[in-house]
Amino acid sequence: MLIQTALVAIAATVVSAVKPLQVKGNEFFDPDTGNKFQIVGVGYQPGGSAGYKPADKKDPLTDAEACMRDAALMQILGINTVRVYNIDPYLDHDKCASIFNAAGMYLVIDVNSPLPGEAITSFNPWESYFGGYLNRTFAVMEAFANYPNTLLYFSGNEIINDIPSANVTPPYIRAVTRDLKNYAKKNFKRQIPIGYSAADVRDFTYDTWNYCQCTIDGEKDNMSRGDVYGLNSYSWCGIDATYTSSSYNELTDKFKSSSVPVFFSEYGCNQPQPRYWNESVALYGDQMNGVFSGGLVYEYSEEDKNYGLVNFTTDGARLLGDFNRLKNKLTKVDWKSVMAQKASQKDIDSPKCDKKLITHDGFLANWNLPPPPDNTNDMIEKGVSPKRNGKLVDISDFKVSLKVYDEQGNELKDLKVVAFQNDEANYPGKVSTDTGKETTSDSSSSGGGDTAKGDGKGDGNGAGKGDKKNGATFATPMVLAAALPALAMIFA
Repeated sequence: MLIQTALVAIAATVVSAVKPLQVKGNEFFDPDTGNKFQIVGVGYQPGGSAGYKPADKKDPLTDAEACMRDAALMQILGINTVRVYNIDPYLDHDKCASIFNAAGMYLVIDVNSPLPGEAITSFNPWESYFGGYLNRTFAVMEAFANYPNTLLYFSGNEIINDIPSANVTPPYIRAVTRDLKNYAKKNFKRQIPIGYSAADVRDFTYDTWNYCQCTIDGEKDNMSRGDVYGLNSYSWCGIDATYTSSSYNELTDKFKSSSVPVFFSEYGCNQPQPRYWNESVALYGDQMNGVFSGGLVYEYSEEDKNYGLVNFTTDGARLLGDFNRLKNKLTKVDWKSVMAQKASQKDIDSPKCDKKLITHDGFLANWNLPPPPDNTNDMIEKGVSPKRNGKLVDISDFKVSLKVYDEQGNELKDLKVVAFQNDEANYPGKVSTDTGKETTSDSSSSGGGDTAKGDGKGDGNGAGKGDKKNGATFATPMVLAAALPALAMIFA
């Protein structure tokens, strides 16, 4: 299956967009050069899930000054892809999308949010799957479909996280994917890839992947099948971890037969601290880059659980130890060789959906998907309302106006986004700026405080991740259980 993120017409005054990519088989690739594309990414949710405030007309891509500062810092890191978890589809994202575009960065957009009625829940998923929910997810796609640097959408994040959720939610994950793809096919000129971001709960990691990538017999155009597969993996922990002890070798071996691109939609175990980012070198090295399409570091901003690269205070943004350690480690990769790799550009047959694909007794082994809510066909045929269609806009000044300090407290002067031309994407080392000395402090947080929960030992089963929360993971089931039935009735 070929999916092209085609370039839309934009005003002549707008900086050139990053080059549209294609997906074929298990690779992203540049259709002009035939080279593979590796995601060098970061999760972006300033303020955490609490930073998503629709009532205040605020989400991560509404503050152009903040986006300029963060895009400039991400350029220095070598970031080419930014994952945004919580989006209000009715707000104006044009300036931020245009800034990241000019900086050579693609956007990965989650269509869900942490608020009731705005995501499929891990418990009683049938209560969260209703017309109002789909209306909003379709509106998210509408808001970003015209940005040529929108790389892909995630239809869900870590919905399957234990035995009870594995036993009820899989058909709903594929149903939402089906509905999103049907809406895109009817309403958009370009078909942006849609996939699922999975928790690396090793009992279910491969079952979830096979469930999402397999082909249902008789399903027209494989509309419920995911186009990509993301894995939130935290099994490489500490300076002594290796490709083998972290089980990265097992992940690489298992996913080498994937029929869709596989990448780390989150990575970066933070126990024990500090993080040395040796897994980044492995991820883009010869052992893994033929199977994985890169990954996204968790996360850009410092939140409660100390995964941040940058800390925001009332005085400005301050780089944390993880920033320079990651920056310096990424420069150890031979990016000229990585970027020069040719894609095979071959379709890979996906497995047929069959209960034999499922290895864990607690994982639901059928593909009887729920039908769409009653008003779904009308939304698909007529388009949703209200909606906002984003577009790239001219950015005349790329200087950073907000204060930024290195880890030692020295202000970074004359910081700016380098606006790329000729369809360029960013990569580590492309933009070089002095960001202070690398340290090995034992905490990413300049203020100390409570570290992430979890044993942090990286047992090779994804258990090295702390207790982190993001916009597509629900932490309040009792509240949602009470709210969802009422919401469903409103939109019935």
